[in-house]
Amino acid sequence: MQSADSLPPGDLPCRFASRAELEATLRQLFPEAPGGLSPIQGGRRAAETALAAVDPLAYGRSRNHLDGAVTHLSPYIRHGALSLAEVREAVFNWLERSGEPAQAAAKLLNELGWRDYWQRLWRQLGDGIWHDREPLKTGHPSASYAAELPADLLEARTGLACIDAFAAELHTSGWLHNHARMWLASYVVHWRRVRWQAGARWFLQHLLDGDPASNNLSWQWVASSFSSKPYLFNRANLERFSGGRYCRSCAAATAGSCPFDASYEQLQAALFGEVGPC
Repeated sequence: MQSADSLPPGDLPCRFASRAELEATLRQLFPEAPGGLSPIQGGRRAAETALAAVDPLAYGRSRNHLDGAVTHLSPYIRHGALSLAEVREAVFNWLERSGEPAQAAAKLLNELGWRDYWQRLWRQLGDGIWHDREPLKTGHPSASYAAELPADLLEARTGLACIDAFAAELHTSGWLHNHARMWLASYVVHWRRVRWQAGARWFLQHLLDGDPASNNLSWQWVASSFSSKPYLFNRANLERFSGGRYCRSCAAATAGSCPFDASYEQLQAALFGEVGPC
């Protein structure tokens, strides 16, 4: 195999003897890139293994928890190693084998439907997915939101254990649980008052399953430019679905300065004031 030093610009071998060789080649080609390879394995074989391990019933019961039985299929769907139709058929086959009622797989099938919907909407809107679909319901004009992400967030040093952990995981693994994505997006848009487009670009730069349709329209849903109200979370919600793993080690939580430690009504008043959503 050619060494990375001898490769023409933009040329990259397709086969490597090991992941270590792949990582060494990429380090030579992109010395300025931080971190190493994501632990997520690519390819059709890995996709089939992940698909065979899916438990639709467990998914429906626990998918909102960070340690829940999520499928981890999104990178393979995003890059064409699996199709939505293939996943749907696997779910139907599981129902037949298990003898469970159709309702047992409803949550997973619903998520496949949402993904298909986002794709169809993208085909219809094109680059329009980068623009607000509706006015924000926060009471703040779009012009009041910053255009760039703050450095402390990009460097995972906000001092908030949960937010820093999410940012670090995004950079090192290329994947985040969907609930963590929602929490992080909400923090970016509503607590730091940054335009959702900046956050959407950030996610697309790092997520192995980064899909413009699902990504951008989900950010718009959080921001309230494609939903009836802004998405917020509080400490109680985060602790419930994360098992409290972040709050136990968070200096802000210990010091009583956690910005999420309030009721939803209090957060809404603090972030949006009287002109905010009802």
